[in-house]
Amino acid sequence: MKFSFERYALAPEAAKTQITDLLNTLHLKRIGDDVFEGPSFDYVGPRVFGGQVLAQALLAGANTLTIDKPCHSLHGYFLRGGDIRLPVIYQVRRLRDGRSLSAREVIAVQYVPTTDKNGNHTTNEQVIFSMIASFSPMEGGLDYQETMPDYPPPESLKTEQELKADYLHKIPEPLKARFMRQRHVEIRPVTPRDPVTPKPERPHQANWVRIADIGEQPVAIHQALLAFVSDYYLVSTGLMSHGLSLMTQGLQMASIDHSIHFHRPFDMTEYLLYDMWSDTTSHAKGLNHGQFWQDGKLIASTQQEGLMRLHDDPSIFTSS
Repeated sequence: MKFSFERYALAPEAAKTQITDLLNTLHLKRIGDDVFEGPSFDYVGPRVFGGQVLAQALLAGANTLTIDKPCHSLHGYFLRGGDIRLPVIYQVRRLRDGRSLSAREVIAVQYVPTTDKNGNHTTNEQVIFSMIASFSPMEGGLDYQETMPDYPPPESLKTEQELKADYLHKIPEPLKARFMRQRHVEIRPVTPRDPVTPKPERPHQANWVRIADIGEQPVAIHQALLAFVSDYYLVSTGLMSHGLSLMTQGLQMASIDHSIHFHRPFDMTEYLLYDMWSDTTSHAKGLNHGQFWQDGKLIASTQQEGLMRLHDDPSIFTSS
C-alpha cells in the first residue's frame, strides 16, 4: 500500500488539542501545604515522560516562592518509571529563602493501587523522582559566552514528522500509527538519523525546537516547557557512537538524572537550537550534554546520564 502522509497528519483542531494537553500538563492542583498534583499524559508510552516530571516538578517548586523568581538551576534523579494512568504528587520542601537565592527540594510520588496478603485494597507510595532547584532574579554583571554553533536555519529543514515518512516502510504495520504520532513540540533535526538501522557515527546531534501557539505565558511556564523539551533526544546521543537507537531490539534505556542551568531569557514560541553531544559511555551508562541557543545567545545548558544495556534476548525492549 502506498504511504499517505496525510493519513497521519494532524488536523488543525487536533493540533490545538495537543497544545491544550501540553498546557494542561503544567496545570498543577494544590492539594495541601506545598503539595501539588499533576496530571499524566501519554507522551512516549505507558511510562511517564521524564520531561513531564521535570516540568511539573519545576513548577511545583516555583509555586511555593513568596517572591517571583525564575529558576537558574535544577538537578534531578529519575528513581522509578512512572505510570501514566496515575497522577503525580509533588511534595515541596522549602530549603532556603535568601535575599536573592531560594532553594526547593521536590519529591515526586505516585500512589499505586495494590492488594495486601489479606485481600485488602490499599496504595503503595512510590517515589519516582527527586530534585533540588534554585531560583534567583535576573541581574546584571559579568557576561561571557562562546559563539553559537553555525547550522542550517530551521526553515530549510524537514520536521521530525516529515522525516518519519522516509522510514515508515521499515516499521511493522501494528506500530506505524504509534510511530507516526505527532509530538507536542515541533522538532527539526539538523542531521537526521535512520532510527531503524542506524550506523555508528560521532555522538553529536542538533535539533531546532519550538512550541508555537501557546499564547502569552509567564517566565515559569517557558522554563517548564524548556525542561519538557530538554528530555527529547538527549539520552539517545550516547547511542550514536555504537550504531544504536531507541528502536534497537534488546536495548534497555532509561534516564538516570538530569540537570539544567538557565542562563538568559528566551521565548519557547520562537526556534531554539538544541545542540547535544556525548563524551563517554562506560559501565552501562552514557553521559550526555546539551546547550540551548536562541538569537545567538546561550540560554540554557543541560546534562544527563542514561542507563544503556544491550541484552542478548531481543524480546527485552525498554526505552525512556
